[in-house]
Amino acid sequence: GSVVWSKNIGKDILSGLKTVVGGEIKGYTEMMNEARAISTKRMADEAETMGADAIVNIRYATSSIMNGTSEVICYGTAVKFK
Repeated sequence: GSVVWSKNIGKDILSGLKTVVGGEIKGYTEMMNEARAISTKRMADEAETMGADAIVNIRYATSSIMNGTSEVICYGTAVKFK
């Protein structure tokens, strides 16, 4: 499953200021956690539609689509038990 997620402009500006002083940018951490959860659910839903019993070798990939947005892709191998 994949999702492209963004934060609102106010939080994006505050996050930009945080990069000057260093430390965790909690707004982006929350954004990535939400996006990862959504992409994982989409992958699981697709595997269920295919009749899979499980998903193995689950992996995540991220990319920046544009400033302030991130794409999270979750993929794995759907398997069916005999």
